Amino acid sequence: MIVKILGAHNCETQGTRLTSFLIDNILAIDAGSLTSSLPLSEQLKIEALLITHQHYDHIRDIPSLAMNFNLHEKTIHVYSSQAVHEILAECLLNGRVYPKFMSEPEENPTINFTTVDAYQTFDIGGYSVLTALSNHSVTTLGYQITSEDGKSVFYTGDTGVDLEYWQHISPDLLITEVIASNRYEGFAREKGHLTPSLLEHELKSFRESNNYLPRVTLIHIYPDLEEEIRDEIDKVSRSLDHPIDLAYEGMQIEV
Repeated sequence: MIVKILGAHNCETQGTRLTSFLIDNILAIDAGSLTSSLPLSEQLKIEALLITHQHYDHIRDIPSLAMNFNLHEKTIHVYSSQAVHEILAECLLNGRVYPKFMSEPEENPTINFTTVDAYQTFDIGGYSVLTALSNHSVTTLGYQITSEDGKSVFYTGDTGVDLEYWQHISPDLLITEVIASNRYEGFAREKGHLTPSLLEHELKSFRESNNYLPRVTLIHIYPDLEEEIRDEIDKVSRSLDHPIDLAYEGMQIEV
């Protein structure tokens, strides 16, 4: 599996993009920067899109991606919760902001939306997908994606502490978030996010449940705090005696 990070941050600037990544160029996870990162030819190779939750930085490029697929008479398969479906239908793809791509064209809608629940397993092409429920301010699905050769990636989406699914997953690569440095722990706890110290707590829980730690890559980073976060993550890495990477736009990871 090749994982390509398109957007590694929670705020967009000239040098940072909103959360999104690709697996093997055909499976997209979150849509903060799909169309802003990819040429049209690569957008049209995407076969399916997994969305963790309905916050803007995770769904922003769905309308523009759908427009490109529509103009090329192609269908994109989107998987997420009922809450995401409702937000897209009511707020973005409502015929006023953008066309109703989940129901148009009538004979073959541009977006084929499948509603999934937590702790459900389903297949997308050659991948097996297991959903899990993260601890965020709104319903948020994590996804474990396993390829035919048994390699797997688990992405938590936006999440806070006290996760209950570590014993249900066993990825080779864990992609999770750290939004801010430790001095913002109160904010992170309130909004359902992680800081370096909160991440350390969760990684210890993972290791207790699974007797190992996978490769760890962090996204959804606030750009203004990135260097402070990096320094604190280095301390967590040394404490756990385990490497932890901060993702960046264009990063590629072989699993």
